[in-house]
Amino acid sequence: MTVPVRFYTALCLGAVATASCSTAAGAAHPEPIAARAVSVDRASRHDLDRTLELAAEFRPYQEVDLHAKVAGYLRAIFVDVGDHVAKGQPIAELEAPEMTQELAQADATLRRSQVDVERAHAELRRSEAQENLRRVGFERLSGVVKVRRNLVAQQDVDDAQARLQESEAQLAASRAAVGGAEEQVQIATAGRERLQTLQTYLKISAPFAGTITRRLADPGAMIQAGTASNVQAMPVVQLSQVDRLRLILPVPESAVPQIRVGSPVEVRVDALSRVFQGHISRFSGKLDAATRTMETEVDLPNSDLTIKAGMFGVATLLLEQHRDALAVPVQALASRTAPITVLAVGDDHRLQERRIEIGLQTPEQVEVVSGLNEGDLVVVGARGDLRPGLLVTPKPKAHPAGER
Repeated sequence: MTVPVRFYTALCLGAVATASCSTAAGAAHPEPIAARAVSVDRASRHDLDRTLELAAEFRPYQEVDLHAKVAGYLRAIFVDVGDHVAKGQPIAELEAPEMTQELAQADATLRRSQVDVERAHAELRRSEAQENLRRVGFERLSGVVKVRRNLVAQQDVDDAQARLQESEAQLAASRAAVGGAEEQVQIATAGRERLQTLQTYLKISAPFAGTITRRLADPGAMIQAGTASNVQAMPVVQLSQVDRLRLILPVPESAVPQIRVGSPVEVRVDALSRVFQGHISRFSGKLDAATRTMETEVDLPNSDLTIKAGMFGVATLLLEQHRDALAVPVQALASRTAPITVLAVGDDHRLQERRIEIGLQTPEQVEVVSGLNEGDLVVVGARGDLRPGLLVTPKPKAHPAGER
């Protein structure tokens, strides 16, 4: 069938007119773009703290094994495990019969030395008298010779002078003998005092106030001297000061620059369901090469003996603190490496990429040094298909009651 040219042309013009009308209608009434709902939080002021938790074992403030200074048999022990003792309180007493005999011998030696001193002094007085007599005789003969030269023979004068010199030598020897005898008295006295001092070591006393935590000997046991290097000397008891405890913390290398004496420490003892407040008392100032940690000590008062030595405590150290710092949630950061950016919601409800500078970081919050103002809304959570310029509907993140 043949279609007339005029009819075909009319159909084409109608189709073009219809398309043109549809396009114009679409341009006059565009379809609205739907805004994306996003979870946001507000940049606000917070007190930020960076802390470190470390677990450690409580140790006595002081602890010592009490050994005997001298060897002997344990005559009596006056304490048992768990007893609280005061400084200087008797702990145990030894007996050593041979030491008593040595002391008696030292007494006899001292008395003999004192007698020798008296004998030396008597000999000295005799030598002085003899020397004085011979000196007078020599001076008389010398005087006569000066007046009348031929009245006394020169031989007599020479003999008198020789006897005087002999007496002087004897006098010097007597004086030396006195000095030697007196030295022997001092030696004997020192030996006797040494034995007396050793006898005091037969009584063992507490060097400080504390608690007996171990008892290692019973009456009748042979106790070796604690100074003997060729034997393994057994202590009598172990004494611990537990009214004050030490918590020795292995602080990692990354936190060492923030450690300061006097910094507050919170100690949680799970076995007691209690929290105690303390401070850093001291630190070694040197890292252990094997663990790359530095020993840091916290002293904790324990006057009521609630905490037992050997318990575990978890210490929370305050490393850094910034008051009233502008912060955003950690989830707002697009990355943790430079450049650090966040997606902020502008006044036109469109997303803006903001480059920020951060400061102190905590597990929940990050301090914003620059790049945001207080009150700015930032996107938190997943942002996989979010791009700058996207129209969004902000939905504020819910906060627990009491949180800013």
